[in-house]
Amino acid sequence: MTAEEAYEFLLKTSLESSYLGSLGELAAWDQRTYLPRGGQGHRAEQLATLARLLHERITDPRIGDCLAAVERTALVSDPDSPQAVNVREWRRDYDLATRIPERLAVDIARVTAEAESVWEQAKQADDWHRFEPYLAQVLDLQKEKAHALGYLEEPYDALLDRYERGETAATLEPLFRTLKDSLVQLLEKIEGSGRRTATPLLARSFDIESQKRFCRTVASALGYDLECGRIDVSAHPFTIGIGPGDVRITTRYNENQIARGLFGTLHEAGHAMYEQGLPREHWGTPRGQAVSLGIHESQSRLWENFVGRSRGFWSYVLPVAQAELPRLSDTDLDGFLLAINTVAPSLVRVEADEVTYNLHILLRFELELSLMRGELSVSAVPEAWRMKMREYLGIEPSSEAAGALQDVHWAAGLVGYFPTYTLGNVFAAALYAAADREIGPLEERFACGDFASLKEWLRTKIHEVGSTYSPRQLILRATGELASPKSLISYYETKYSELYHL
Repeated sequence: MTAEEAYEFLLKTSLESSYLGSLGELAAWDQRTYLPRGGQGHRAEQLATLARLLHERITDPRIGDCLAAVERTALVSDPDSPQAVNVREWRRDYDLATRIPERLAVDIARVTAEAESVWEQAKQADDWHRFEPYLAQVLDLQKEKAHALGYLEEPYDALLDRYERGETAATLEPLFRTLKDSLVQLLEKIEGSGRRTATPLLARSFDIESQKRFCRTVASALGYDLECGRIDVSAHPFTIGIGPGDVRITTRYNENQIARGLFGTLHEAGHAMYEQGLPREHWGTPRGQAVSLGIHESQSRLWENFVGRSRGFWSYVLPVAQAELPRLSDTDLDGFLLAINTVAPSLVRVEADEVTYNLHILLRFELELSLMRGELSVSAVPEAWRMKMREYLGIEPSSEAAGALQDVHWAAGLVGYFPTYTLGNVFAAALYAAADREIGPLEERFACGDFASLKEWLRTKIHEVGSTYSPRQLILRATGELASPKSLISYYETKYSELYHL
């Protein structure tokens, strides 16, 4: 078999597996949006069967043979070529997949599908004990997966590396310490400023249908292509790429909390624009895939916060909001900006302000480490959660629904996922600062309704590059600087010193 023939086999196999995987994504979207509760068991078996079929395909020994036939040939001599990127990533995926027994892959798919359904019920009922045995099963399977994948220092690193290549607990702990010290100091200054906010204006009653129309208008204005996507409602907002021309998002609405639906939509639209910006001609191969969850999160956090909470953005959008939502007609720009940028410790991560958000992630990161290290039992999670909330934010939940049950990630088996949110903030700050230097001032563009310039800059620097480079290499190439908390801390201090007259 020639290198060219081997590559064609790998390409065909990758595309076919991607089509099967996209059917799984469609089933997962349906499960979280419209699936009747009575169909949950059948859906779990569907997803488990698909996981088994996909595992069989990606561990086919012929893939290993074809990779060996292609590697170290002229076909992949240019490390940045699509062929070289694909072969490199196929090799990594194959080596990792062949370490996971088929039985384990199927068990993970089945148990997490069941756990997600039970989590949703448990959250609604505020009943941790209903979810507890399912979380125990999920964690046992994740520990087994970590040992199967292998690691140098601790099991958690094997799981984290699947979401953010090259990162370990040891690389993240100093990053979180630096952020924690800076954020706690800034929080103390803000709380001591005496600056009163105008949050009641966001707590007015807003018709849900009007909110939906406004959110669609804003998402479209930013650049989310609704001809190739849709916006639905789910218990936990998410973005899912079914394939080229079909990238869907969900959000959730509250009649008395307009910010929930709005900023949830902006966040997911950021994810979706990344998916829509990936090169279609490379779909179904690593070259056409997002490089990491941290980079993915940088896109959502950038549009939600760096853009969506800026003065320039609301200079343009507030009149639109007042037309769609007349109850905002008496709102002035300064009061509205302070309201949407209010800093106040809160219980729910997805509704946290920018300053305290990373403390929510730190809490989850530390709990995950303790669970994976065997230092914390599943039954002790709610109390550990409350203790850390008191320590970091000075508040604690009165219900598990607002505490340890608030996120779906552990039910879905996404252990190691949470740190990517903070990495996303770090990456977003570096990207925004670079874009502002190159094509800015960005806020002046936003005030004129120009969001396309930033989207195009991100498409060129991030989206269309796919998985050509590692996350940190990608940030270095896009910004000219190594990723660090420096830009993020500077952004927080500059923005909130101005807002709170510090």
